[in-house]
Amino acid sequence: MSNRQTARISSRKQPQQARSADLVAAILQAAIQVLTEHGASRFTTARVAEKAGVSIGSLYQYFPNKAAILFRLQSDEWLHTTQMLQQILENPEQPPLARLRTLVQAFIRSECEEAQMRGALNDAAPLYRDAPEADEVRAAGRQIFAVFMCELLPEAGEPTRTAACDLILTTLSSVGKDFSGNPRSDPQITAFADGLADMFSAYVVVLNQPSG
Repeated sequence: MSNRQTARISSRKQPQQARSADLVAAILQAAIQVLTEHGASRFTTARVAEKAGVSIGSLYQYFPNKAAILFRLQSDEWLHTTQMLQQILENPEQPPLARLRTLVQAFIRSECEEAQMRGALNDAAPLYRDAPEADEVRAAGRQIFAVFMCELLPEAGEPTRTAACDLILTTLSSVGKDFSGNPRSDPQITAFADGLADMFSAYVVVLNQPSG
Protein backbone atom coordinates (compact mmCIF):
# COMPACT_ATOMS: atom_id res chain seq x y z
CA MET A 1 0.00 0.00 0.00
CA SER A 2 1.43 3.38 -0.96
CA ASN A 3 2.12 6.22 1.46
CA ARG A 4 -0.60 8.29 -0.19
CA GLN A 5 -3.16 5.54 0.36
CA THR A 6 -2.24 4.89 3.98
CA ALA A 7 -2.26 8.59 4.85
CA ARG A 8 -5.85 8.89 3.67
CA ILE A 9 -7.24 6.70 6.41
CA SER A 10 -6.37 9.32 9.02
CA SER A 11 -8.96 11.87 10.10
CA ARG A 12 -8.51 15.31 8.57
CA LYS A 13 -8.67 17.03 11.95
CA GLN A 14 -9.63 16.38 15.53
CA PRO A 15 -12.68 18.12 17.01
CA GLN A 16 -11.64 20.92 19.35
CA GLN A 17 -15.02 22.10 20.61
CA ALA A 18 -18.01 20.30 22.11
CA ARG A 19 -20.12 21.06 19.04
CA SER A 20 -17.50 19.54 16.74
CA ALA A 21 -17.15 16.50 19.00
CA ASP A 22 -20.91 16.02 18.89
CA LEU A 23 -20.80 16.19 15.09
CA VAL A 24 -18.09 13.54 14.88
CA ALA A 25 -19.99 11.35 17.35
CA ALA A 26 -23.15 11.68 15.22
CA ILE A 27 -21.21 10.74 12.07
CA LEU A 28 -19.70 7.67 13.74
CA GLN A 29 -23.04 6.55 15.14
CA ALA A 30 -24.59 6.94 11.70
CA ALA A 31 -21.67 5.01 10.20
CA ILE A 32 -22.33 2.10 12.57
CA GLN A 33 -25.99 2.04 11.51
CA VAL A 34 -25.14 2.19 7.80
CA LEU A 35 -22.51 -0.52 8.15
CA THR A 36 -24.80 -2.91 10.03
CA GLU A 37 -27.77 -2.22 7.72
CA HIS A 38 -25.99 -2.26 4.35
CA GLY A 39 -22.65 -4.01 4.93
CA ALA A 40 -19.21 -2.93 3.79
CA SER A 41 -19.97 -3.28 0.07
CA ARG A 42 -22.71 -0.63 0.17
CA PHE A 43 -21.11 1.62 2.76
CA THR A 44 -20.73 5.15 1.36
CA THR A 45 -20.01 8.59 2.77
CA ALA A 46 -23.24 9.84 1.21
CA ARG A 47 -25.30 7.28 3.13
CA VAL A 48 -23.49 8.14 6.33
CA ALA A 49 -24.03 11.87 5.88
CA GLU A 50 -27.72 11.33 5.14
CA LYS A 51 -28.17 9.06 8.18
CA ALA A 52 -26.35 11.58 10.41
CA GLY A 53 -28.37 14.49 9.06
CA VAL A 54 -25.28 16.46 8.05
CA SER A 55 -23.95 17.74 4.77
CA ILE A 56 -21.33 15.75 2.91
CA GLY A 57 -19.05 18.78 3.25
CA SER A 58 -19.33 18.68 7.03
CA LEU A 59 -18.46 14.97 7.01
CA TYR A 60 -15.40 15.59 4.82
CA GLN A 61 -14.09 18.15 7.30
CA TYR A 62 -13.23 15.24 9.57
CA PHE A 63 -13.11 12.15 7.35
CA PRO A 64 -11.57 12.37 3.85
CA ASN A 65 -13.25 9.20 2.59
CA LYS A 66 -15.12 6.08 3.68
CA ALA A 67 -11.88 4.26 4.50
CA ALA A 68 -11.13 6.89 7.14
CA ILE A 69 -14.55 6.39 8.74
CA LEU A 70 -14.24 2.63 8.70
CA PHE A 71 -10.74 2.78 10.15
CA ARG A 72 -12.00 5.02 12.97
CA LEU A 73 -14.75 2.50 13.75
CA GLN A 74 -12.23 -0.34 13.69
CA SER A 75 -9.78 1.64 15.83
CA ASP A 76 -12.49 2.30 18.39
CA GLU A 77 -13.31 -1.42 18.43
CA TRP A 78 -9.64 -2.34 18.85
CA LEU A 79 -9.31 0.24 21.63
CA HIS A 80 -12.31 -1.25 23.40
CA THR A 81 -10.75 -4.72 23.14
CA THR A 82 -7.39 -3.42 24.37
CA GLN A 83 -9.02 -1.78 27.39
CA MET A 84 -10.85 -5.02 28.14
CA LEU A 85 -7.56 -6.92 27.91
CA GLN A 86 -5.86 -4.49 30.24
CA GLN A 87 -8.63 -4.47 32.82
CA ILE A 88 -8.81 -8.26 33.00
CA LEU A 89 -5.17 -9.28 32.57
CA GLU A 90 -3.75 -6.70 34.97
CA ASN A 91 -6.17 -7.58 37.78
CA PRO A 92 -3.96 -8.56 40.75
CA GLU A 93 -6.89 -10.03 42.67
CA GLN A 94 -7.12 -13.05 40.35
CA PRO A 95 -4.43 -15.66 39.69
CA PRO A 96 -3.20 -15.77 36.07
CA LEU A 97 -5.21 -18.85 35.00
CA ALA A 98 -8.39 -17.30 36.39
CA ARG A 99 -7.65 -14.10 34.47
CA LEU A 100 -7.18 -16.10 31.27
CA ARG A 101 -10.57 -17.76 31.79
CA THR A 102 -12.24 -14.42 32.48
CA LEU A 103 -10.71 -13.01 29.31
CA VAL A 104 -11.90 -15.92 27.16
CA GLN A 105 -15.43 -15.60 28.51
CA ALA A 106 -15.51 -11.83 28.00
CA PHE A 107 -14.01 -12.03 24.51
CA ILE A 108 -16.33 -14.74 23.20
CA ARG A 109 -19.36 -12.95 24.63
CA SER A 110 -18.25 -9.68 23.06
CA GLU A 111 -17.73 -11.38 19.70
CA CYS A 112 -21.25 -12.79 19.78
CA GLU A 113 -22.89 -9.57 20.91
CA GLU A 114 -21.21 -7.51 18.19
CA ALA A 115 -21.00 -10.17 15.47
CA GLN A 116 -22.80 -8.20 12.75
CA MET A 117 -20.72 -5.10 13.26
CA ARG A 118 -17.44 -6.99 13.48
CA GLY A 119 -18.28 -9.05 10.41
CA ALA A 120 -18.90 -5.89 8.40
CA LEU A 121 -15.66 -4.35 9.62
CA ASN A 122 -13.80 -7.51 8.68
CA ASP A 123 -15.21 -7.22 5.15
CA ALA A 124 -13.95 -3.64 5.02
CA ALA A 125 -10.51 -4.52 6.41
CA PRO A 126 -8.69 -4.49 3.03
CA LEU A 127 -9.19 -0.71 2.99
CA TYR A 128 -6.99 -0.16 6.04
CA ARG A 129 -5.55 -3.35 7.55
CA ASP A 130 -2.02 -2.83 6.16
CA ALA A 131 -1.76 0.80 7.26
CA PRO A 132 0.86 1.74 9.89
CA GLU A 133 -1.89 3.18 12.08
CA ALA A 134 -3.61 -0.23 12.15
CA ASP A 135 -0.35 -1.96 13.11
CA GLU A 136 0.13 0.44 16.02
CA VAL A 137 -3.33 -0.17 17.47
CA ARG A 138 -3.06 -3.95 17.16
CA ALA A 139 0.44 -3.93 18.67
CA ALA A 140 -0.82 -2.25 21.85
CA GLY A 141 -3.18 -5.13 22.64
CA ARG A 142 -0.56 -7.73 21.84
CA GLN A 143 1.95 -6.05 24.16
CA ILE A 144 -0.49 -6.25 27.08
CA PHE A 145 -0.95 -9.96 26.46
CA ALA A 146 2.79 -10.52 26.04
CA VAL A 147 3.45 -9.00 29.47
CA PHE A 148 0.71 -11.18 30.96
CA MET A 149 2.40 -14.28 29.52
CA CYS A 150 5.29 -13.76 31.96
CA GLU A 151 2.84 -14.26 34.82
CA LEU A 152 0.98 -17.06 33.08
CA LEU A 153 4.13 -19.01 32.17
CA PRO A 154 6.75 -18.13 34.79
CA GLU A 155 8.60 -21.42 34.29
CA ALA A 156 8.80 -21.19 30.51
CA GLY A 157 11.47 -19.59 28.36
CA GLU A 158 10.86 -16.57 26.17
CA PRO A 159 10.51 -18.59 22.92
CA THR A 160 7.86 -20.76 24.56
CA ARG A 161 6.00 -17.73 25.86
CA THR A 162 6.05 -16.10 22.44
CA ALA A 163 4.77 -19.25 20.75
CA ALA A 164 2.05 -19.68 23.38
CA CYS A 165 1.03 -16.05 23.00
CA ASP A 166 0.67 -16.51 19.23
CA LEU A 167 -1.29 -19.72 19.62
CA ILE A 168 -3.74 -18.39 22.22
CA LEU A 169 -4.40 -15.06 20.48
CA THR A 170 -4.73 -16.62 17.02
CA THR A 171 -7.02 -19.37 18.27
CA LEU A 172 -9.13 -16.97 20.31
CA SER A 173 -9.61 -14.64 17.35
CA SER A 174 -10.30 -17.35 14.76
CA VAL A 175 -12.57 -19.47 16.94
CA GLY A 176 -14.42 -16.42 18.23
CA LYS A 177 -15.10 -15.22 14.71
CA ASP A 178 -16.33 -18.65 13.59
CA PHE A 179 -18.48 -19.28 16.68
CA SER A 180 -20.13 -15.85 16.52
CA GLY A 181 -21.06 -16.37 12.88
CA ASN A 182 -24.43 -17.83 13.99
CA PRO A 183 -26.82 -16.60 16.71
CA ARG A 184 -25.99 -18.15 20.08
CA SER A 185 -27.94 -18.39 23.32
CA ASP A 186 -26.43 -17.27 26.61
CA PRO A 187 -25.94 -20.87 27.85
CA GLN A 188 -24.28 -21.80 24.55
CA ILE A 189 -21.87 -18.87 24.84
CA THR A 190 -21.00 -19.74 28.44
CA ALA A 191 -20.47 -23.44 27.70
CA PHE A 192 -18.34 -22.74 24.64
CA ALA A 193 -16.18 -20.15 26.41
CA ASP A 194 -15.67 -22.48 29.37
CA GLY A 195 -14.60 -25.30 27.06
CA LEU A 196 -12.13 -23.06 25.24
CA ALA A 197 -10.76 -21.79 28.55
CA ASP A 198 -10.33 -25.39 29.75
CA MET A 199 -8.26 -26.15 26.65
CA PHE A 200 -6.02 -23.12 27.16
CA SER A 201 -5.64 -23.89 30.87
CA ALA A 202 -4.55 -27.48 30.18
CA TYR A 203 -2.06 -26.20 27.60
CA VAL A 204 -0.62 -23.69 30.07
CA VAL A 205 -0.31 -26.28 32.84
CA VAL A 206 1.72 -28.54 30.54
CA LEU A 207 4.02 -25.69 29.49
CA ASN A 208 4.66 -24.78 33.12
CA GLN A 209 5.87 -28.26 34.02
CA PRO A 210 9.63 -28.49 34.48
CA SER A 211 11.36 -30.09 31.52
CA GLY A 212 13.29 -33.28 32.01
